[in-house]
Amino acid sequence: MIAIIDYGRGNLFSVEKAFEFLGAEAKITNDITEINNADKVVLPGVGAFGDCMETLTKSGLVPVLKKAAAEKPFLGICLGLQLMFEGSEESPGVAGLGIFSGMIKKIQAKDLKIPHMGWNNIFAEESATLFKKLPQRPYVYFVHSYHAVPVDKNIITAWTEYGEKVTAAVGKGNVQATQFHPEKSGDIGLQILRNFIDS
Repeated sequence: MIAIIDYGRGNLFSVEKAFEFLGAEAKITNDITEINNADKVVLPGVGAFGDCMETLTKSGLVPVLKKAAAEKPFLGICLGLQLMFEGSEESPGVAGLGIFSGMIKKIQAKDLKIPHMGWNNIFAEESATLFKKLPQRPYVYFVHSYHAVPVDKNIITAWTEYGEKVTAAVGKGNVQATQFHPEKSGDIGLQILRNFIDS
């Protein structure tokens, strides 16, 4: 079973429907026992970094998510990727999950609209778990104003160009995350989710 973390924010149902379309058993939940017993965990998210971390902390999910990321296939989507880092310029002083070292910083894109919203092609590491069986430079759907700047640049598995080089995905071992929305990225996104199912 794939546990989709419910903390009151994010496009949970579209993520759930995408996994169900692919034949996977997925459940939206904030139940600690269900999350601990799940085979895989997905952390989606839409909204502000600080608000989401406050909700996760109050719900007691922070240690649960850290444990899951240490033990099983774990996928972050959009804000879910950002929450994996130590903090964000969006919410100064608020600690993230700290699964990855580094900060979330505002995109520096002169003369381009922020938030970055729409379809962009990505440059993906072909060896990365999530990007197997994809065409060169596939297009995916983004909605964000911030992106990850990891301490270890080797965890960047995909990037895009939007005024600057923008982190589009990160990953190490069993933990993977995309800044874009695979559940809104058509057949490309479905293949990425299928790759996560098969991981």
